[in-house]
Amino acid sequence: MNGSTPAIRALIAAGIEHRLHRFEHLVPGDAPDVGFARAAALAMGVSEDRVFKTLVVRADDRYAVALLPASQTLSMRKVARALDARSADMAGAGDAQRMTGYVVGGISPFGQKRRLVTIAHETIDEFPTVFVSAGRRGWDVEIAPAHLVAALTAVVADIVTP
Repeated sequence: MNGSTPAIRALIAAGIEHRLHRFEHLVPGDAPDVGFARAAALAMGVSEDRVFKTLVVRADDRYAVALLPASQTLSMRKVARALDARSADMAGAGDAQRMTGYVVGGISPFGQKRRLVTIAHETIDEFPTVFVSAGRRGWDVEIAPAHLVAALTAVVADIVTP
């Protein structure tokens, strides 16, 4: 198994401090309705509020990445508003993989094939560090929120359902 991913290489190249966490990941059939980010939180023993899932959305005619806590549900209406779009919906798995170069369950906001606009939920600033996918299922990187937001020039907004 290769010891690196495009996400990790991008973080190293940018000089961004991070810590890699590897864990046994569950395949979706093993834990229905849990999801990859929630499974990661369970496997690492950290709060679901600190593990941010990476979801690819389509806002009008462009793709973007939404980062939100594993414990939350994305609001497409709020995503559209934050991205100044008329509407937003989830990208299909094939589109998400094609746009980012990663497989679903391992999509990282870093090192994407095409750098997409990133929007992060406003609670990202509540923690000293957060966890996001490192570009492979069962791998997350722990990173300071300020470094993540700056590196991705992420928009920070309320993007979850109440």
